[in-house]
Amino acid sequence: MARLAAIWPELSAISPNIAEQLAIDALYAGYLERQARDITAFRRDEALLLPDGLDYGAIGGLSAEIRGKLAAVRPATLGAAARISGVTPAALVALLQYVKRRPEPRAA
Repeated sequence: MARLAAIWPELSAISPNIAEQLAIDALYAGYLERQARDITAFRRDEALLLPDGLDYGAIGGLSAEIRGKLAAVRPATLGAAARISGVTPAALVALLQYVKRRPEPRAA
C-alpha cells in the first residue's frame, strides 16, 4: 500500500481497516476468479448425465465420505450430485472433469 501511495498520494488518506481489506481482497482475487469460473462451468454442465456404472473410487480428489455418498445415491446428473448433502463444490468440479475426460464407450 505504501508503494501505491507513493504513486497515488490520495491513497494515504484511506483508513488502515480499508487498506487491510484491500490487501486481503488482492491476495484472494485469483482464488475467487477461479471459483467464479468453476461456478460458471458447473451451471453450464449441471444437466450433464453421469454414466450408470461410474466408478467413484477412480475419481481423484474425492474424500472417502463423498465417494461413499455418491456411490450410495448414484445421481443421474451433475446437478443431482450437487444436491447431496456434504458434496462440496471441489468434489463437483473433480466429478465434472473426470466425466468429461472419460472416453466414450464404443459400440460393439
